[in-house]
Amino acid sequence: MHLGSPIPLKKARVEIIPLIDVMFFLLAAFMMVTLTMHRLRTLQMDLPSAVAPKSTEKPDMMEILINRDGDLKVGGKLLPFSELEGRVKAKVEANTNYPFYLKPDNQTAHGNVLRVLDTIKAAGGSKISMSIDVSDTGSGK
Repeated sequence: MHLGSPIPLKKARVEIIPLIDVMFFLLAAFMMVTLTMHRLRTLQMDLPSAVAPKSTEKPDMMEILINRDGDLKVGGKLLPFSELEGRVKAKVEANTNYPFYLKPDNQTAHGNVLRVLDTIKAAGGSKISMSIDVSDTGSGK
């Protein structure tokens, strides 16, 4: 037989808000303690100093300047476009990984640059770099 109690039976509840408050307090306490435990350990070292490069000469490469009219300069000398393929073939035959460096003027038509690129590729050149100076662009003024 089950006898009833005049006090109503309450079910137990787990309150989560106080639990969260306690966890944040513990987190803050552990953070403060770990900040005070930080010790700075150093080693005395003699670091090497920077040294100027020994050689100022450029690596062997063909630098091709293309001006706004499509004229080519190789090594500071004007080169007719018809002779470019022969020069490239001679360099590639001596070294298959010979680098070519194009520096078109910022007013050069894309067609002139592509024509030089195609000529180098047709002659067997595979390492081609390009530099474009945009500091003094025409910007349509």
